[in-house]
Amino acid sequence: MVLAGGGARAAYQVGVLEAIAEMRREAGIRSGNPFPVICGTSAGAINASALACGADDFDDAVAQMVEVWKNFHVQQVYQAEIADMVTSGARWLSLLSMGWIFAQKRLRPKSLLNNEPLRALLSQRIPLARLPDMLESGHLDGLAITASNYTSGEHVTFYESRGAIAPWVRNQRLAQRCRLEHAHLLASSAIPFVFPAISLEGPQGLAYFGDGAMRQTAPISPVIHLGAQRIFVIGAGRMSEPPARRPEGKPSYPSMAHIAGHALSSIFLDTLAVDVERAKRINQTLALIPPEKRNSTHLQHIDLLIISPSQRLDEIAARHVDALPPTVGSLLRVLGAPGGARAGQDGALVSYLLFEADYTRELIALGRADAMAQREAIHRFFGWDSGLSRDSSPAGPA
Repeated sequence: MVLAGGGARAAYQVGVLEAIAEMRREAGIRSGNPFPVICGTSAGAINASALACGADDFDDAVAQMVEVWKNFHVQQVYQAEIADMVTSGARWLSLLSMGWIFAQKRLRPKSLLNNEPLRALLSQRIPLARLPDMLESGHLDGLAITASNYTSGEHVTFYESRGAIAPWVRNQRLAQRCRLEHAHLLASSAIPFVFPAISLEGPQGLAYFGDGAMRQTAPISPVIHLGAQRIFVIGAGRMSEPPARRPEGKPSYPSMAHIAGHALSSIFLDTLAVDVERAKRINQTLALIPPEKRNSTHLQHIDLLIISPSQRLDEIAARHVDALPPTVGSLLRVLGAPGGARAGQDGALVSYLLFEADYTRELIALGRADAMAQREAIHRFFGWDSGLSRDSSPAGPA
């Protein structure tokens, strides 16, 4: 399974997983893990790790994820109290107004928001200490977490696997087998400018890492390297969304929130859609090659099932922007984010930062509905229509 990034948009993934868990139970499957190889990026990396650490009880792992995402509040992810926002704002104001004359390196702001609460949440809710046991017992074959190296500019996949899988090297992207820690999750979800970079021991030594969606040219690649040939992809937008509403009349100059949202959407949403198209083209090409000659290529056919939002998440976010704490809402409105129930292009930035239950619950419901709309395709993908139970093989696609 591949779980894309997208900040608060990742609540949508939880709704899809909740529907899958229900379908499994209806098919009479009560044990096992349907996703032996899991790869996640940014907030998707956090969801992926939660599933991997609970691979011995898929239903319970999903239920715990639903419980967290349905009751989310901004303060669980980043500091939003007035004192915290004033301190952060004062540092940015100092840097912008006094510039190089007064700004000392130790006082330079590292990010727009402080995500220290997220560190505590990860420690409480994602027991990475269980991961080696999940691998050794066969409940899981591999977990991959991606991050972007600010020092070298390369995209790095950190992974743990049951088998002896050698690290891979490609143009501007490489992998490192290591013991995954919460710092890897913080690095993978460190949205540029918004959250601070994290120091990690990378393939070339100690370096600072940021959000894994940056410079990620092949989001599906890690699960293939870890042995997957049938891949379930949950996106966070673009692939199935209806087109944006075109404003009437002469367009106005884009706000800072609009530009920032556009930049984040380019980082989080575009590469997955491109990689899915690439995989489909490879499948089409292989279908034209005679079977006896396919083995001479380095290509392989990949079965793909993609679930992505059927509605525009930026418009949903714009409807819930008033759920943000006043301090955060004021900051975003200064940047031009929408206020009240106004939906529009400026809602994109909000859609990544709106870790509030009103919004996340609607995304969970949408993810569940979109998965149910593809019930037949999901049953075919897992082979549930055949009536075969895979309970005897915990790591197999149950």
